[in-house]
Amino acid sequence: MNETMVCAVGNVATQPVYRELAAGPSARFRLAVTARYWDREKNTWADGHTNFFTVWANRQLATNVAASLNVGEPVIVRGRLKVRTEVREGQQGWASADIDAVAIGHDITRGTSFFRRSAKPEPAVTAASPPRPEPDWETPAEDSTADTEQSEPATAAV
Repeated sequence: MNETMVCAVGNVATQPVYRELAAGPSARFRLAVTARYWDREKNTWADGHTNFFTVWANRQLATNVAASLNVGEPVIVRGRLKVRTEVREGQQGWASADIDAVAIGHDITRGTSFFRRSAKPEPAVTAASPPRPEPDWETPAEDSTADTEQSEPATAAV
């Protein structure tokens, strides 16, 4: 409930790695986010510090990431920020920032993109669940006199 949601705009720094896991598809890639600022002395834009995030995508998003993203492409990533600290080689203080992605898309302020809807997977039919017949959506034809007799309002004697 009190998760830190972020929106990061940057470039794909590593080729996405796709894995089929027991819990479903998963993909990860590194995202490079470089701050830009206006340098008044040089009267031009300059690059600032670059932050790197590991972006994690799951289920259908993972499948679409693997099929859509390549190194160097500009993307916008929205998701939950996870900061981890670990002890490595006896040194504490090693930290990494991960983003559990909810949505990822190309940044079309820097180029064009072509959207293609992914095909929905067909549900698996097993021996335990036989295929269900298609319902009959047609309404049966009824006697036309029965309809008129029931539809006319009854008048009460006053």
